[in-house]
Amino acid sequence: MAGTATAKFHNDMGVEKIEIGTKEFECIGAKPPFDHPHIYLDMGTSDEVVCPYCSTHFTYNGDLKGHDSIPPEAVL
Repeated sequence: MAGTATAKFHNDMGVEKIEIGTKEFECIGAKPPFDHPHIYLDMGTSDEVVCPYCSTHFTYNGDLKGHDSIPPEAVL
C-alpha cells in the first residue's frame, strides 16, 4: 500500500458486519471521542477479519473500491 492513503473505517452505527473494498485498513471503533486505539488490520489471504477491540466483522467485497463500504456511513 505504499504511496496510497490507508482506508479508515468506524462502526458508530453498531452494525455486526461491514463490507469494505480493501484488505488492508485502519479500524477506529467509534468516532472520537469514543474511539478505541486506531489499529491497522490486514486480511492477508482471507476475505474477513474481526477487530480485536470492537469485534466488528469486516469482509472484503471486490465490487467496492478501496475506500468504499457497505454501509457507506462506515467510511471515516
